[in-house]
Amino acid sequence: MTEHARVHPGTTVYLIVAVFLTVLTAIEVTAFYVQALKPVLLPVLLLLSAAKSALVAMFYMHLRFDRWAYSAIFLFQLFIAGLVIISLSLLFATFLGSP
Repeated sequence: MTEHARVHPGTTVYLIVAVFLTVLTAIEVTAFYVQALKPVLLPVLLLLSAAKSALVAMFYMHLRFDRWAYSAIFLFQLFIAGLVIISLSLLFATFLGSP
């Protein structure tokens, strides 16, 4: 059996992804300083960080060009990590936030 050769993207695609990652980082920094986003800052930053992590894994770690199972395993672990972070944040905010 011959497997279909997958073509990896050129430099242009990697530069576009780098620019997109830079924009996401700028949005994160801006969101931190916007006072109106204070109540929802944690979910916003987690969502942006998850998007950046997925982009890095898919393009720079070449998961996008491997089997879909590798991407699914990575994204599942990212999802679980996000749930743990949110759960611990809510736990500490609940028990340590009130005097």
